[in-house]
Amino acid sequence: MLEDRTTVSSPTGWPAAYPQGYAVVDVETTGLARDDRIISAAVYRLDARGEVEDHWYTTVNPERDPGPVWIHGLTSEALEGAPLFQEIAEEFAARLAGRVLVAHNAVFDWQMIAREYARARSEAPVKHRLCTIALAKELRLPLPNHKLETLAAHFGVVQQRAHHALDDARVLAEAFRPSLRAAAAGGLRLPLHECRPLTEWQDRPAPLIGRQAGGGYGGGGYGGHGGQRGGGWRPSRKRPACPYPNPGRYEAGKPLKQGMRVAFSGDTSVERELLEDRATEAGLHVATSLSRLTSLLVTNDPDSGTSKVVKARQYGTPVVDEAAFGQLLGDVEPADA
Repeated sequence: MLEDRTTVSSPTGWPAAYPQGYAVVDVETTGLARDDRIISAAVYRLDARGEVEDHWYTTVNPERDPGPVWIHGLTSEALEGAPLFQEIAEEFAARLAGRVLVAHNAVFDWQMIAREYARARSEAPVKHRLCTIALAKELRLPLPNHKLETLAAHFGVVQQRAHHALDDARVLAEAFRPSLRAAAAGGLRLPLHECRPLTEWQDRPAPLIGRQAGGGYGGGGYGGHGGQRGGGWRPSRKRPACPYPNPGRYEAGKPLKQGMRVAFSGDTSVERELLEDRATEAGLHVATSLSRLTSLLVTNDPDSGTSKVVKARQYGTPVVDEAAFGQLLGDVEPADA
């Protein structure tokens, strides 16, 4: 997490180090995997104190099936005449430029946006993001869970069309404004995270330009996808198998050992894939799920209700935050001969 340099208030009582503007964003997608696509996007631009300046919405042709239509309501027919992402990238960027990107579970929205810009051989002009889930926790709001509808209900915001990007962005903007003011009143440091553009695949062959015949890719849904999609912009990235046996669970006060199974959950200040690369290079096994064999869970939010955190509690899996994990990576014990 990036620390604000100061929380000293201005003469009007507003923290001087707070950002000068925000872009509240929601994107709907074909799924949750690395090669899924954005199918609609909305941005509410807010001033320094959270007042709405304007809003913008567009559908996007994902050049593939739309995924879970029963969730977002956007069918292939509805998206057929929509612009491609590279056709709206400049306008989208203009809405984001010079502002902190605000989203509910911001790491997901940021990664989907960053990947679309990487496909378009460009970069989103975003330096920092703010997750409203993290802000709600910093404010210690009495919420039974951290769903968007729960946050909205807490502030009396009426949701009209859940999972419609424009309405979700509106709801979030209306809930963010009182959250921002509460943070300012308490001199709270905002939970800002750095946003780094994706450069991993910039040297791959250029993506196909124009709409694909026959509705694009097959498959879909909210699961992971292995292998390479037909007409896809890049192959999915498969990590090499860890060559070391699992030595068991991490013990506090001791070093990590090559072969340990490490899982990650939640938002991280370092891009997740870079963090996983460092773990792999150190000889650790990066696990995509958590089981009784998992040696360690890395999360900055051990009180969250994510499936990995819940399972870690059930199994008694050791948990450390990102900073502690970074220190542990500096001295990983070699595997037994």
